[in-house]
Amino acid sequence: MPDFLQHQRGKARREPDRNTQPEMPAFAAYGGAMQGENRRKRSVSAAGTALLLGLATASVAADLLPTHAGRLDAGSHRQHTVQTAAGDYVHGRISGNGMLLTLQDEQGRPVRVLAKGRRDQEEFMFVAGSNGPYRLDVKASAAGNYRLDILQRIEREAQTPPADMPESPRLQALLQAGGDTEAFWRDIQRDGAPLIESSGVLPALGQHERLVTFLWRGTGLSRRDTADDGAKHHAGMPSPAAEADQPPAQLAATRSVRLFGSPSADHDALQPLAGTDVWYRSYRLPDSTRLAYRLAPDVPELDAPAAVRRRAILATAQRDPFNSKSMSAKPLDIHDGDSLLELPAAPVAQWNTPQNGVPAGSLETRRFTSQALGNSRTIHLYRPAGWQATATGNALLVLFDGESYTDDVPAPTILDNLIAAGRLPPTAAIFITNPSNQTRNRELPPNDNLARFLAEELMPWAKAQGIHAAASHTVIAGASYGGLAATWAGFTHPQLFGNVYSQSGSFWWAPDSDTDDSYSRPAEWLTQRFANSPRLPLRLHLEAGLFELGYNGQSGIRDTTRHLRDVLTAKGYTVSHREYAAAHGFEHWRTSFAEGLLTLLGCRQAAPPCRLANN
Repeated sequence: MPDFLQHQRGKARREPDRNTQPEMPAFAAYGGAMQGENRRKRSVSAAGTALLLGLATASVAADLLPTHAGRLDAGSHRQHTVQTAAGDYVHGRISGNGMLLTLQDEQGRPVRVLAKGRRDQEEFMFVAGSNGPYRLDVKASAAGNYRLDILQRIEREAQTPPADMPESPRLQALLQAGGDTEAFWRDIQRDGAPLIESSGVLPALGQHERLVTFLWRGTGLSRRDTADDGAKHHAGMPSPAAEADQPPAQLAATRSVRLFGSPSADHDALQPLAGTDVWYRSYRLPDSTRLAYRLAPDVPELDAPAAVRRRAILATAQRDPFNSKSMSAKPLDIHDGDSLLELPAAPVAQWNTPQNGVPAGSLETRRFTSQALGNSRTIHLYRPAGWQATATGNALLVLFDGESYTDDVPAPTILDNLIAAGRLPPTAAIFITNPSNQTRNRELPPNDNLARFLAEELMPWAKAQGIHAAASHTVIAGASYGGLAATWAGFTHPQLFGNVYSQSGSFWWAPDSDTDDSYSRPAEWLTQRFANSPRLPLRLHLEAGLFELGYNGQSGIRDTTRHLRDVLTAKGYTVSHREYAAAHGFEHWRTSFAEGLLTLLGCRQAAPPCRLANN
């Protein structure tokens, strides 16, 4: 399992130049709470709630609230009784120069000072106890007029928070129409989910924003349910109409629904729409967003360590039954793969499919035993069509997570297309696979054994197979822990790897970073090594997603990548940096991969044959 399940999901602005892309300032404020998510929780006024839900506001009418006025000599005072019951909330205002206001109980004992007379007008509020009726004692520090207004009195039974109103205009309209969801779900079944809206949202969306609402059909009561259907709902069963529209593989949700792969980098909870069977959560997202996600109903609550409880979401996580787009393209069942959200301006993967007339390179599979790592693994060797091992200007790509970069990211096809288009020089590739997830988690974070494996075993062996290029023409790359490993390889052996390409590198990592004590963890160990070491002959291209945020008080991949970029720039490295409206996953990496290669190895003139000059 990639380390993003353990960290991301389990986790001074510079002027742009030709090597560094801007950090998308319109969306730079996306943080752990998401600016759209902050807006989602806004509550409408009491009048707005009453309008949309048909509720009456249970408080004392304004025209029945008392107002007292008069004139007092210096040092004199006057009392006014306020009729309350225990638990009543009272809000008022005292006006006048130097008027002290004290709340007293039935026996005239002071309860609290409500206004100190420091301003000509002061507001006050209190909750009545059981020793009423209470008196408001007005005392003048200097002769003058005063006015005492009771602005609001709300009985205890009426003290309820306003309903959280959905930000989505479509969901607001559903409430206004009475909450009948049958037609709503038929539309969602036809049009797909998530719900994407670009107008009618308040506050208004930015020019390049969309409101995205993730949906789940639960077991809540529809307004048109019959009594019999309602009994079934209370027993945890969907209504017959719901069963007709609801895909049969979807799990019911009676307690909760969580979003796995949310833009906040946390397992955000959807909330029920009052009086309906709709669960929802809305986000304001850049219109270039590409996001893989799953929905998890009724995640088990376990008496276990935090990391185990967090991973329990995998027990029920499944693809969105109303979204036909997925990663992978042919999932085995509802729990396999992820659902895919692609907004209109999401980058297009133009190099990822085989093209007519483009000759395919060869992919040789070998077994390789490492003494340094103490195990064996599969190595894939890619040679482009017409590869000449001794030709000048060749390039080489070395990739971690080779099993993923020959499948989830179709790197051989991307290389075929870029080479044929004259965008890349003839480029061979070495795909390093992982024997297991456990070995991946142990081997890819920086360690001396990994450096020995690369420098003393793999690269000499590959050269003997006719796969080799000068360090200045060699890129080592990877994603997540693989991006961290690639950067470590460049740091330890720049004589072999002159270029580093990190896709969402786990630069938060440090030895013992899996400790439960988040406040004593070391952080960004490799960044510190770069900061404290002389500059190396190394070029780097770093990328991260805007939604790769931290959690539990820790910095995430987006911010630690920015920090590494800033350290490298201060040290004088040639470093380029890109951010995308994406999270931590191959749905994004497969799209940006070609651009990263072109940044480090691309030919200036796109006309075959492309050859790099020898350094």
